[in-house]
Amino acid sequence: MLGGHPVTIAELLLASSAAAFVLLVGLAFTLWRAGRRRVFEAQEQNFRAEEMETRVSELLRAQAELTGRVQAFAEGMGGRQAEFSRTMTERLDAVTHRLGEGMQKTAKETMESLGQLNERLAVVDAAQGRLQELSSQLVTLKDVLANKQARGAFGQGRMEAIVMDGLPKDSYQFQFTLSNNKRPDCAIFLPGDHRPLLVDAKFPLESITAFREASTEDGKRAAGARLRQDIQKHVSDISERYFLPGETQDMALMFVPSESVYADLHEHFDDLVQKAFRARVMLVSPSLLMLAIQVMQAIVKDARMREQAELVRAEVAKLMADVTRLRDRAINLQRHFAQSNDDVSQVLISAEKVMKRGAQIESLELDAPEAKEVQEPLKLKLGAAE
Repeated sequence: MLGGHPVTIAELLLASSAAAFVLLVGLAFTLWRAGRRRVFEAQEQNFRAEEMETRVSELLRAQAELTGRVQAFAEGMGGRQAEFSRTMTERLDAVTHRLGEGMQKTAKETMESLGQLNERLAVVDAAQGRLQELSSQLVTLKDVLANKQARGAFGQGRMEAIVMDGLPKDSYQFQFTLSNNKRPDCAIFLPGDHRPLLVDAKFPLESITAFREASTEDGKRAAGARLRQDIQKHVSDISERYFLPGETQDMALMFVPSESVYADLHEHFDDLVQKAFRARVMLVSPSLLMLAIQVMQAIVKDARMREQAELVRAEVAKLMADVTRLRDRAINLQRHFAQSNDDVSQVLISAEKVMKRGAQIESLELDAPEAKEVQEPLKLKLGAAE
């Protein structure tokens, strides 16, 4: 019974078969759509692959063209470079010859100077014994640092030694006087800039010494506050005294004469170092000052090499002028030789004519009775020859 109506088994089987057929048709349609979608996706992937291969082939062709152009450019540049190298080698050989003569003269003078130096070394050896005696009477480094003036002289001495070892004499000046009558410890002059870079070697060591020797937290805190105040005041003094617009560089160096002190500042007071940097004052230890001096030395050396290059260029220009004059004179000499050859050819032609006339005269028989008859045709021939 279904809904009050009787249902037979045949009808039930028929309905089940119809439902199964409908399900099979739906499943077949679904599978057909899925297969069609896969075919479409495969076609789309094939199209993309073909397009990608086309682009890759175009890129390879462009790369091959670019490689050919680069090779051609490299070959052209190689030829020009070889020609330029040969020309420069020839010119440098001439310059080297001149420099060699100068070097020989300099070597001779150097040998003489070495002889004088040996004599002075003998005097130094004698003075070395006296220095050993005086070294036993020197105070210790602690005593030197305990005295403020002696400590300043110690820092000044270390800074001067570093600067003098790395820079030529005309690139720095100690106790340089500014327009405001201030005298920095050192002024370094860089090539191409009249404004000096100033270095101050008066670092306050009392505060850092007190900070190191403090045994309690309160003592360290008080020593740290004092150190902050002293360094900030020193940075302010450098900014006010040594920063003159148009006269000095807009940066100055504060020399710390001890690596350990510099390390303590960076470890415990990094904010002070940053504030000094923002105030355009760089704290440098002996090693950092050496590094900065080496950089400046490279700048000075480069500037001097450029000056020497200008001298070499001037000598090469003079050499080219001499070669041009030599070429003009050779052309004039060639012109004179050509004129001389023409003159010699004319002389040879005249000599041939004279020889022919002489032969004709020798062939005449002056004693014969018909001499007069022969002379008349001869005169006519000579007149025609003339």
